[in-house]
Amino acid sequence: MALDGAFLSCLREELSAVLNNARIEKIHQPSREELVISLRTRDGVKKLYMSARSNSPRVNLTETSFENPASPPMFCMLLRKYLSGGRIAAIRQIGLERILYFDLDCASEIGDIVRLTLAVEIMGRHSNIILTGQNGIIIDAIKRISSEKSEVHPVLPGIPYSPPPLKAGSMDLTRCEPADIVRALDSAGDLPLSQALLKISHGLSPLLCREVSFLATRGRDTNIRELTDEEKQRVEQFLVRVKKAVVDGERRCPYILCDSHGEPVEFSFMPITQYGLSAVGRELDSFSGLLDEFYSKKDAALRLKRQSQDILRALTNISERIARKLENQRRELSQSENRDHLRIFGDLINANIANIQKGASFAEVVDYYQPDCPKIRIPLDPSLSPSQNAQKYYKEYRKAQNAERILAEQIRLGEQELEYLDTVFDALSRAGTPREIGELRAELEAGGYLRRQRSRQKPAAPLGPLQFKSDDGFTILVGRNNVQNDRLTLKTARANDIWLHTRNIPGSHVIIQTNGENPPDSTLEQAAVIAALHSKAAASSQVPVDYTIARNVKKPSGAPPGKVVYHSNRTLFITPDPALAKRLKAD
Repeated sequence: MALDGAFLSCLREELSAVLNNARIEKIHQPSREELVISLRTRDGVKKLYMSARSNSPRVNLTETSFENPASPPMFCMLLRKYLSGGRIAAIRQIGLERILYFDLDCASEIGDIVRLTLAVEIMGRHSNIILTGQNGIIIDAIKRISSEKSEVHPVLPGIPYSPPPLKAGSMDLTRCEPADIVRALDSAGDLPLSQALLKISHGLSPLLCREVSFLATRGRDTNIRELTDEEKQRVEQFLVRVKKAVVDGERRCPYILCDSHGEPVEFSFMPITQYGLSAVGRELDSFSGLLDEFYSKKDAALRLKRQSQDILRALTNISERIARKLENQRRELSQSENRDHLRIFGDLINANIANIQKGASFAEVVDYYQPDCPKIRIPLDPSLSPSQNAQKYYKEYRKAQNAERILAEQIRLGEQELEYLDTVFDALSRAGTPREIGELRAELEAGGYLRRQRSRQKPAAPLGPLQFKSDDGFTILVGRNNVQNDRLTLKTARANDIWLHTRNIPGSHVIIQTNGENPPDSTLEQAAVIAALHSKAAASSQVPVDYTIARNVKKPSGAPPGKVVYHSNRTLFITPDPALAKRLKAD
């Protein structure tokens, strides 16, 4: 990934052209390290996205919609206080540093216009977003960095802001000639050309240094000790091309590289050739659009992961606790099943009560329950009479008998609960939007597995089921979670609709809406493929999928969400096909 100082320079020009004199209307902080600023420009409202996340730091215009927390974080509130209504006076970059400075003209508490600066540092895990006053003093930052964490670049309110120190001896291509960098190569040590360029330059990414080396040495990445005069001239020639792209815009373009699966792997501000046929490159319309496309899937996955972490942690802890409890209960049940000897001991004591002395610690009697009538020794409590010892054994027998009945029921309920939690795990693994995760959270809160969260926002309307259309024109509905499964099967489905579910495998309820017709086998097979794909067996083959008419499906009294029983079913064995599901997915 190549969001280096050179790429940032190209991005700065694009942002300056669009956001010059734009007015700040809204400020949101979707997560701990993200900001979204809505700006009124001459072309309408634009959203400026800023991220200080270690794996995807950036700043760009975006059209992505973000889900904001019910209560804005403190840094967001502070920015609203200082920046609301302000205008962007300039967007600056010093050389090829990976920092963009947004100079903002804002009204103070007494109405005077003051110049504040929002510094966006794009530096991997050291990325930050920092607000400073007109005197250069830090007002606050999205990440506070104490002097204990960083002696060279502390970031705390009330101290002067200074950018991170530059790499010693590095050369800025925009402030020197390419020939100067070529002459400095000899001082880099015994390194391949790409690593030497990265060591002595400032603002150029590893990708760009590899590209210059690839073009100059025709893919050999020669050691700098072995560079010929011709190769040095070619290095200078391609550095001139890079400088013209950054400074003058010559041959500059938002360029993205994707692998054979269409997944983005690199981006730059000029065409990249070093990957040959292993990656396909294409030009985009804007640098902001490029960053949005490159990071969209990664950001969405990370955002969903963070939102679901507490659910996953709670499910894991609860499941482990229930599993331990079940293990103990099964052990107790096994012990209680061997209880007949307690009743026999009581009977034998009563049969020989006249021959047992009070205070004896055991009684040696004939066991007439055995065919050969052997003599056995029965332990006694010396403090009890023989009759009391017999009653003690009878009491222990009845206790074990009751324990078996109670433990069997508790084990059944525990296994049912584990089965239910397994279905929630499965639904969570397929949740693709914040609203789907929110509905899972609400389901667990209603079941008492999670503490209810207080929210000032009005609850969103329940999501509808996923919809597919078979090649024969039949609508196929798929539940997203257990609550929706119940609603789909017990309320939405009509009596003659077809109901499908993977046999003994957690998954979604699937309904084929028949509208009084008999769907052909091809529709049944396609619906079964979708049911298998939306189950825990999505990565398996020959998955058993049961189907029956909806009137044959009932919900047992007191059963957890998503739990049903059915009869008169048939079974298809299906291999999930994501490509088919994608093709049949309704818009």
